[in-house]
Amino acid sequence: MAKANKKQALGRGLSALLKDPENNIQSAQDEGADKVVGNIIELDLDYIEVNPFQPRTNFNEETLQELATSIKELGVIQPITVRKLEFNKYQLVSGERRFRASKLLGLETIPAYVRIANDQESLEMALVENIQRQDLDPIEIALSYQRLIDEINLTQEQMSERVGKKRSTITNYLRLLKLDPIIQTGMRDGFISMGHGRALISVEDTSTQLDIYGKVLENELSVRATETLIKNYNATNEVTVPSKEKTNEENTPKFIKKGINVFSEYFGHKIDVKVSKNGKGKITIPFHSEEDFNRIKKLIEGAK
Repeated sequence: MAKANKKQALGRGLSALLKDPENNIQSAQDEGADKVVGNIIELDLDYIEVNPFQPRTNFNEETLQELATSIKELGVIQPITVRKLEFNKYQLVSGERRFRASKLLGLETIPAYVRIANDQESLEMALVENIQRQDLDPIEIALSYQRLIDEINLTQEQMSERVGKKRSTITNYLRLLKLDPIIQTGMRDGFISMGHGRALISVEDTSTQLDIYGKVLENELSVRATETLIKNYNATNEVTVPSKEKTNEENTPKFIKKGINVFSEYFGHKIDVKVSKNGKGKITIPFHSEEDFNRIKKLIEGAK
């Protein structure tokens, strides 16, 4: 208990230091900077602006409300990270969902790590932290990797070290940006998975790529069926839906046809259901990356 009180008192002391106009810490060389960096303070929400480098562009209102409810009951467990711009002005580096949820609740302060960083460092911190911790969709992750290449001048090998991902994983994400923007949007909206996108990349002609994408949506093709369709197209130059996929659809019981979309919408993937003649069956939830697996895990945990 004494340790917790000491930590809270330290936070109040740092808050007072930062609010003193005579101690306007803006660089690591300024007096008192060593007392700020690496410590947690209670920071006024009104002093914080959102990060223009934030790779996440979609914030689900329902999940934000759920986070707000959790914060109301338990508080902000993990502090946000900000960088100091000038006196009483800070910019988010990471933790925008916690920031937004706290504002929804009408809170006045939030626990925050204060960093001193320039624009380039802030961009790199924001991108790397979000790639590692946030539930970004595959296109958002790909765009974050591309920004690290374009704006921070990192090689794929350097990115692999920074974000703790295999170079091949980074390459697979970056290749998604070669897809037609319509298909990228479909992936961001959850109509197709990263596995579908990776299959479609092998089709170079844009109009054919869009034609196949339309068939995938129309027939709710699995990743495997999409790969078969593309393989047949490469052999015949004709976009034909695999007959096996149609047969499976025709043999699917009505109660599954009516309910499967609920599963697919919830998990953001085409869910595979197999039913035997005795009525017993199996539901398969696919995932296409570590991030995708963790996203599904969070959904299941949140439903308990």
